[in-house]
Amino acid sequence: MTARLPTHFMIIYALLLFVDGAAPLAHSDVDEPDLIGRAIDGDTEAFGELYMRHLNAVYRYIYFRVNDVQDAEDLTEQVFLKVWEALPGYKQMGKPLRSWIYRIAHNSVMDFYRRKQQSEKITAEVLAWENESVNVLDEIIEVEEAHLLARAINELPDEQQELVILRFIEGLNHEQVADILQKSNGACRTIQYRALATLNRLLSDQRIAAL
Repeated sequence: MTARLPTHFMIIYALLLFVDGAAPLAHSDVDEPDLIGRAIDGDTEAFGELYMRHLNAVYRYIYFRVNDVQDAEDLTEQVFLKVWEALPGYKQMGKPLRSWIYRIAHNSVMDFYRRKQQSEKITAEVLAWENESVNVLDEIIEVEEAHLLARAINELPDEQQELVILRFIEGLNHEQVADILQKSNGACRTIQYRALATLNRLLSDQRIAAL
């Protein structure tokens, strides 16, 4: 039976990242599958290494989704506690660990908004996909200030916002994003197309307002 990880384990690791003047913790050269196996056997040190490898990306993803530091910190801790508790069943799923953790983070954010009684807007229509959409975002990033882009991303509908974060900020591929969002590749491509079109419009509006 897998040992239960104390809650303070997560808090200590998180604090180590933000202690003033503390040196960053180096990752070991141990392969991730080996760390996963040891963590499943109850090795908290191995899980700590996995935690450190994925913490920043998970926190960043959650922060973009909830736009609040305290909520993002709380949800990130909850996500890794869920990861620890669910690890024994992970290998049977056949998914990359990163995608699996993002799926848990996605569900945690959805639960967070349900608790706040905020409705989620879901659209899954399949439209024609434009292959140049990735280049569109690259051009936007090149010509716009980072804070303007961040503001525009925050104005996207929830589903579009999440896809942009996963696809372009976290760098996941279409298959990984589709798995996390539990949608078909076609639906995700449609959401991405709409998100990029909306970003283009929002940034154009911001440019006009700045004149």
